Amino acid sequence: MKGRQIENEVVKVSVESFAKELELEVVSKGRGELVLSSISVSRPGLPLSGYFVHFDKTRVQVLGKAETEYLAGLTAQGRYSALDNLIKRDIPCLIISRGIEIMPEIKELCEKYSCPLLSSKKITTVLINDITAYKSEALAPTHVAHGVFVDVFGIGILITGESGVGKSEIALDLVNRGHRLVADDSVIIKNINDKLIGKAPRNIRYFMEIRGLGIINVQQMFGPGAITPSKTIDIIAELSPWEAGKGYERIGTEELYEEILGEKILKVTIPVTPGRNIPIVLETAARKFRLKQAGYDAAADLMKSVFGSNE
Repeated sequence: MKGRQIENEVVKVSVESFAKELELEVVSKGRGELVLSSISVSRPGLPLSGYFVHFDKTRVQVLGKAETEYLAGLTAQGRYSALDNLIKRDIPCLIISRGIEIMPEIKELCEKYSCPLLSSKKITTVLINDITAYKSEALAPTHVAHGVFVDVFGIGILITGESGVGKSEIALDLVNRGHRLVADDSVIIKNINDKLIGKAPRNIRYFMEIRGLGIINVQQMFGPGAITPSKTIDIIAELSPWEAGKGYERIGTEELYEEILGEKILKVTIPVTPGRNIPIVLETAARKFRLKQAGYDAAADLMKSVFGSNE
């Protein structure tokens, strides 16, 4: 598929953005940004006791109830030394969970080493799961595609085709029929746990360009039920102006797939002619996909019926 592929081995995010996405409180911005290169999150129990043999400084560090109680049991000098030995190692940030009161030594040392310091009211396990999910998405391989992405009956359909073929107008018709828009014009695709997830760039999310009218905001015009922030891509529907003599699939016994970020996605080519109802064709494609997931294949059923009657 045409587009631009991005390998996110290292991602830099502002402290404010990171905190907003994960519902964290910023205690100290430190260096002002986080450099993320590992999806793993650490609870530094062993490092606080002085064991750094397998310490990975690229991981976000979270202090929960166990770690803070351990620190509280040390002498003032021992506590300061243990924290200093951890925070000085240029870690991405330090997060205190459960709304635990932050020790003065932690604040002082984070300021000293410009380490971002944040806090959360979430329990430690939930917080770590949220951070891991956030980092998995941020660091996932990314492909930016030109097209329109819609959720039709719960099936994610990426509509592609040359400029001017009518992708946005067809998506607008689908939204008017009760389906949901994910992205128009530019679709950010990420491979997360072997699934392709599509969403819109933040700055143009839920906006759509309609030739002759200009820009519309789908959420404001049709309501929150007409949009969704992200969706798994199930089908690529390529819209192509009708060409006489070109062979188009008529029975559906052969399926074509297109590879994006190492994953194969079902692809259908839909010829576009004046007066043809493409939205209902896409609705039918979604319903057909659902039926096939459930084990029913109309083409195979027809072949069985036809050849069975000739025996």
